[in-house]
Amino acid sequence: MNRDGRINQTLSLLLLLVGLVSQPAAAALKVLACEPEWAALVQELAGDKVTVTSATTALQDPHHIEARPSLIARARNADLLVCTGSELEVGWMPLLLTQSGNAKIQPGAPGFLEAAPLVTRLEVPKALDRAMGDIHPGGNPHIQLDPRNIARVAEALRDRLIVLDPANAETYKARSTAFLARWREAIQRWETKAAPLKGLAMVVYHKNMAYLNAWLGLREVGSLEPKPGIPPTTSHLAELVKRMQSEPAKVIVYVPYNNPQAAEFLSGRAGIPAVMLPFTVGGSDAAKDLFGLFDDTISRLLAVLK
Repeated sequence: MNRDGRINQTLSLLLLLVGLVSQPAAAALKVLACEPEWAALVQELAGDKVTVTSATTALQDPHHIEARPSLIARARNADLLVCTGSELEVGWMPLLLTQSGNAKIQPGAPGFLEAAPLVTRLEVPKALDRAMGDIHPGGNPHIQLDPRNIARVAEALRDRLIVLDPANAETYKARSTAFLARWREAIQRWETKAAPLKGLAMVVYHKNMAYLNAWLGLREVGSLEPKPGIPPTTSHLAELVKRMQSEPAKVIVYVPYNNPQAAEFLSGRAGIPAVMLPFTVGGSDAAKDLFGLFDDTISRLLAVLK
């Protein structure tokens, strides 16, 4: 080969290499989670194969947010929408789905996944009556405080990620297997650590602790809300103070988006501590991920016994 031929061959190879380098990497799957716990779970299972954001934060009541234009824009571009369901997001999800115009994330499409239908739901009402307050026909939707539910959702989420992004199936399988192994070990550790909490009597702010109570054997003896979704009233708090005399509680619990005044009022009158539980990822400095959520929740409750 003459000199010109060698130069041409070299140039061809350089152009080929430049072309390969400039090829865009496969676009990461875009995931929109309705709540922080599901965003955290997606990240655990998918790593850098996805970009994931949450529609809400730990400081927002997921019952009551607005489908703002910025949130609609994220839904419009999402490949997968992961929500709790069981009507937790009924106040804003229909508008979000309609306004997004995204066929990929509509109910029934592969890009739509609800967590609550995947687990056994508690407190399913036998009758529906608005006079009973803000009740959910499909049962209590706050499933994330039982880590066994997280494991069930993780398995379904893994399968859905594989359907939507088969090119990265092995990554999703490997990360899910590793996560579930660590998670099951953590559940055993948490159950051992939390054993002294069994039978702990608590007053809740809203009926959102049912799954935590069922898992750890805690007892709910009152609620700061007179009915689910109805803010605490002076008369109701006065009734709770009287009730505590005959049926005392050990702790009053509330979550980051609750106004703590009612809990502090009852705490002062009944002489029992009021404790904020993180409730979801980001709900406290220690609850930076799903493991931290349960570590911190149990530690805060055990501090009551000391």
